[in-house]
Amino acid sequence: MIGKAIRLERIMDRNTGRSVIIPMDHGFSVGQIYGLHDMPKVISAVSEGGANAIVLHKGMVRHGHRKAGSDIGLIVHLSASTSLNPDPNDKVSVCSVEEAISLGADCVSIHINLGAPNESKMIEEAGVISWQCTRWGMPLLVMIYPRGDGIDPTDPAAIGLCVRVAEELGADIIKTSYTGDPESFAAITGACAVPVLVAGGEKGGDLETLTRIREAISAGAAGVAMGRNAFQRDDPAQFIRAITHVVHQDATPEDALGGNV
Repeated sequence: MIGKAIRLERIMDRNTGRSVIIPMDHGFSVGQIYGLHDMPKVISAVSEGGANAIVLHKGMVRHGHRKAGSDIGLIVHLSASTSLNPDPNDKVSVCSVEEAISLGADCVSIHINLGAPNESKMIEEAGVISWQCTRWGMPLLVMIYPRGDGIDPTDPAAIGLCVRVAEELGADIIKTSYTGDPESFAAITGACAVPVLVAGGEKGGDLETLTRIREAISAGAAGVAMGRNAFQRDDPAQFIRAITHVVHQDATPEDALGGNV
């Protein structure tokens, strides 16, 4: 497990045990969206903001990782689907652990939607990838959500199931939705031995978003994995810097936004 431990230190802060991860894999799903038109520019802004790691699909690694700004961890995303699919919740593998290693990845990530029609296939693929990660000493980030007809995406029982499934599969880090309630989320993180990061959720105001992150941290979250809610800001570097102050320094949202840290 030495390889996993070394690589995990590149994406998790060794002092706080927390992480700020910025996924930028959205282009595969929805196309040429605002914020991701100039990949070298946005990656530089994210690294300047102090994020611990970014998430990219394999074809985007060449466009800016570690070419500018501060060093930053690289997570290669192995799962994909598009918004044109009759079932966008159906994720398939488009990259292997070995290919991610050849790209210099510090970690790989996969996506599972519990409750989707093809849940069984996603879980089966996740089991194989988890074994490959153990074999190669590669950390595994499992992004897992309750999604499907009639499913409440913030239901604590459903999110608790997601977290347990990811842990049972062998995840080293888990990303899931915040329940919106610190008490119910604390029960979930308290029953999990693996770091749990909260997803960015719907885009909100600066103070509102940072308040939500602080609340999740107080409930045991080990950080945040936030995409559009971060890179689509007018000044991504500045806002991500505020996020890192909340996550790693336990700053109040007001102090983080005001630079009083």
